[in-house]
Amino acid sequence: MKRLRKLRTNETMRKLVRETKLQISELVYPIFVIEGENIKNPIPSMPGIHQYSIDRLEEELERITERGIGSILIFGIPEHKDEVGSGAYQEDGITQRAIRFIKENYPKLLVIADVCLCEYTSHGHCGLVRNGKILNDETLPLLAQASVSLARAGADIIAPSDMMDGRIQAIREALDANGFIDIVIMAYSAKYSSAYYSPFREAAHSAPGFGDRKTYQMDYANGREAILEVEADLEEGADMVMVKPALAYLDVIKEVSQTFDSPVAAYNVSGEYSMVKAAAANGWIDEKKIVLENLTAIKRAGARIIITYHALDVAGWLKEEEL
Repeated sequence: MKRLRKLRTNETMRKLVRETKLQISELVYPIFVIEGENIKNPIPSMPGIHQYSIDRLEEELERITERGIGSILIFGIPEHKDEVGSGAYQEDGITQRAIRFIKENYPKLLVIADVCLCEYTSHGHCGLVRNGKILNDETLPLLAQASVSLARAGADIIAPSDMMDGRIQAIREALDANGFIDIVIMAYSAKYSSAYYSPFREAAHSAPGFGDRKTYQMDYANGREAILEVEADLEEGADMVMVKPALAYLDVIKEVSQTFDSPVAAYNVSGEYSMVKAAAANGWIDEKKIVLENLTAIKRAGARIIITYHALDVAGWLKEEEL
């Protein structure tokens, strides 16, 4: 008889042989920065998450650094929007100013800048629109321009989330041409058209004004297509790739991580976060146990980087375990 239970006899033994261990250094915490002054807006569908104006951002950054989290993913919410998303690539845009503030005051904090037009366009789509069609090639120069402006502001990693074909090459060429050869690109490579994004769209004011994003984000029924997307992004110059969302796509994370040697990130998205928070608030689940189980599953599937709104709580729990 194989007595496998011998390795489960107590907590110390279980920790000794544990195959997958979460680390604070693997966590990335998303933050939302909004125009205005003295703003700390709670996001009703995402308990514990807020929009911050730049002058209130320090209180969040203090919590982040105190918990030992070294990386953040930043989303900017502009005051004005237009058809071409000009706020995304303005040198004094909300995201650019926020990054400068962060780098001036928290220089060791690694800043990942999301690159997309959806938060900045009046129609809410991730690319330029003509006659109801989202344009691919015409959007690429704007994404490249936004990437250069964010790199100039001090971003360490550029993270294109738009899902336009060819955008990684356009961004890499623009960064290199402007002297940013060392800036890393984390591509949202396998980004699915998902119902799990609804709370984020409230937080970032980025819901599409018409139709949906199914012509550029991936069909959630497709797994093998993700390999083609990742392969194309790596060939074009991506340094890291991402699967988004995470929990419903663990099979994709695993396949990508086993196929490619580049670091794989997984985005534990807003809907996944909000469902846990809602169930915990009703007393239906143990929040800590569920979150740690979920994130461990994401890492076990092959993610080396986990972007999650739970990061502050998880970092605190992991520190408690070390004591």
